[in-house]
Amino acid sequence: MPYSNANGVKIWYEISGDGPSMILIHANPFDNTLWSYQITQFSTWYKVISIDIRGYGRSDKVTTSYSLKDMCNDIVGVMKDTGTQRAILGGCSVGSSMALLLGLDHPDLFDAVILVGGNSSASTRYQDRIAGYTTDLPAYHLKHMHLLVQSEFANSRLGSYLLGRFIERQPRLNGFAIAEVFKAANSTSTTDRLATMKPPVLVINGEFDHSRPAGEETARLIPGAVHKVLPGTNHACCLEDPAGFDRLVLDFLKERSLLPAIA
Repeated sequence: MPYSNANGVKIWYEISGDGPSMILIHANPFDNTLWSYQITQFSTWYKVISIDIRGYGRSDKVTTSYSLKDMCNDIVGVMKDTGTQRAILGGCSVGSSMALLLGLDHPDLFDAVILVGGNSSASTRYQDRIAGYTTDLPAYHLKHMHLLVQSEFANSRLGSYLLGRFIERQPRLNGFAIAEVFKAANSTSTTDRLATMKPPVLVINGEFDHSRPAGEETARLIPGAVHKVLPGTNHACCLEDPAGFDRLVLDFLKERSLLPAIA
């Protein structure tokens, strides 16, 4: 299994497809398989590098303090280890916070930034999340996932199956490591820097996403940013309506001449 240890933390990643690079960073409380549909679709055109961020999946479960910048350095480390010089960057939730900071700090590395549930400032919910994961991880993990999707999806056969797969991988998790992810994600605000963003930005929110107002504000503050709403979905809209989500992304990339032709 491929790991990067460039930042002193073992970070697992998976590569699918060939072509220009696309990096996908998942949300709390999932792992890289949050992007399963997108990996399948986007690998038609791109070399998709999906990453388990520290605290999740097969990456190290770090229970000491670190910063959002440290998490971003993990991504840059994966890029160096895979010889990736430039990429399209996508992130969901905490992944979008990382994508924002990466786009601001390393504009030379990214051709476009795609934010799902984007938020440039601290969440008002993260202390409750920390309490839940450090008190009763098994019960709270399922509760948290249900909060991030529409109830109709969560209770459907497909939704129950998909969320159940994350529950099956729950033994990999450590509540105190997850708490550090939330602390890091909410210790840095990039709001005052958004006007300096250089790569083109697409912000996607589900219709019922609790982060939609913050996503709209983030898009408003980034020059030229595009904001799209995916009807009938919640925070994890890429999982709930993958076909609709993928269309928004591919249209955005095609309009900016970033979608390669298929031979």
